[in-house]
Amino acid sequence: MNRVLNFSAGPSAIPLSVLERAKAEFTSYKGMGFSIMEISHRGKVFDALHNAAIEKIRKFYNVSDDYAVLFLQGGATLQFAQVPMNLYNGGVAQYVNTGVWTTKAIKEAKIQSINYEVVASSEETKFDRIPENIKFSDDADYAYICSNNTIYGTQYAKLPDTKCPLVVDSSSDLLSRELDFNTKNIGMFYGGAQKNAGPAGITLVIIRKDLAARVKDNVPTPLRYTTQIEANSLANTPPTFGIYMFDLVLDWINEQGGLKAIHELNKQKAKYLYDFIDNSSFYQAHAKVGSRSLMNVSYTTPNADLDALFVKEAEANNMIGLKGHRILGGLRASIYNAVTLDNVKTLVEFMKEFERKNG
Repeated sequence: MNRVLNFSAGPSAIPLSVLERAKAEFTSYKGMGFSIMEISHRGKVFDALHNAAIEKIRKFYNVSDDYAVLFLQGGATLQFAQVPMNLYNGGVAQYVNTGVWTTKAIKEAKIQSINYEVVASSEETKFDRIPENIKFSDDADYAYICSNNTIYGTQYAKLPDTKCPLVVDSSSDLLSRELDFNTKNIGMFYGGAQKNAGPAGITLVIIRKDLAARVKDNVPTPLRYTTQIEANSLANTPPTFGIYMFDLVLDWINEQGGLKAIHELNKQKAKYLYDFIDNSSFYQAHAKVGSRSLMNVSYTTPNADLDALFVKEAEANNMIGLKGHRILGGLRASIYNAVTLDNVKTLVEFMKEFERKNG
């Protein structure tokens, strides 16, 4: 099989064993003679799969019954609007701006004319770091962060401690490290699946039920978290194949040793790549030490022409997805869970040779 090394930022690499299992079951799920896409989302077969996936998520993140686990549609982008629509409670909502995705979330808060504050930002240094000494008000309606920033390659090493409910957009580091919901005041935790948990089209939302109950009567019924909580995500037809793939990825994570083992491997991969970049006079990482993402490594060569040549030659060597985001430019290697350490080592060997020829 001629498979390329996939460093795309999203949709991104899915473990080969997951793809192969989905292929084997595509026309006959567990030998039952039908595809999981062909059956009712309210039938016993899909119901069992759906609830099993929810329980696996609860176990991974130590999620209590105080929270609902939802599979929603509309992408993480819809959550930018849905969060203030449902969770704003007449006080103040506070945001940390660390890049494009939080900028978009802040824009949605402004559109809804809620009282919001940007309490910290790294915009003036081109979002090359996570702000230090972030202070949220104890009585804020919620505090909002994006835990990992795909474009700029920054990530919170740990989530901030808050007394007000913390809302976390974890789209690009979902299921990449352990998180105990009992040790953080997490009000809501969400992320699109297309980075670490399967194909695009499904958004995981874990939300405290008492926060969801804040919703006002003027919020449209389909956009209320309570609507989906009451229906176990089945208020409308869910993305059944996406949930099936999500469940397969959860099984794969278990097979790797769980989130702790996944995190250790992610640290190894990132260290290997950053160490090479930092010891090179040819490449330069965008994110500052202490704020660097384990998921997305954004970097440059000495000029834009060489960046473009790098992408072209990488593709000729069966490596895709290394072009940087159009906003930042440069290069980016997304090294999500499905990317192996050997994949990263192959990339570094290519980078060494490219530097030798062009440095």
